[in-house]
Amino acid sequence: MAQLLDMAKKLVGHVKMPEANVSDVSLKHVSRDSATFNAQVSVINPYDHDLPIGEISYTLKSANRVIASGTMEDPGSVVANETTKLDIPIKVPYDVLVSLARDIGSDWDIDYELQLGLSMHIPIVGKFTLPLSKKGEIKLPTISDIF
Repeated sequence: MAQLLDMAKKLVGHVKMPEANVSDVSLKHVSRDSATFNAQVSVINPYDHDLPIGEISYTLKSANRVIASGTMEDPGSVVANETTKLDIPIKVPYDVLVSLARDIGSDWDIDYELQLGLSMHIPIVGKFTLPLSKKGEIKLPTISDIF
């Protein structure tokens, strides 16, 4: 039995794993009660079959506080032997953005840290969560940009 487990560990160690990165985070939409940000994620699937994504969990932080968090259930699949681009909408209520006014007011942008977890089922390995993170700043539109 121990030999079988050792063989399985060696096999799993040589299995190619999907790779991903967050390419951009931007302001997507503004409404009366919230702002929606969009995170663009590129996922590379090294397998010759599609990989279904069970869920995507996200946490968006600014000024060392969580301003949005949640999960996106069943966002689709990662296409076989290709790079799949995913758009992840993140809705932030205005009252949270108003509380960040000091950071926004100084340079008219939001400094952020985004943490994502893409959960998928990989053959042989089983359920696997691919962790991602990105730090940056989102420039906000000025009144002249709107009009």
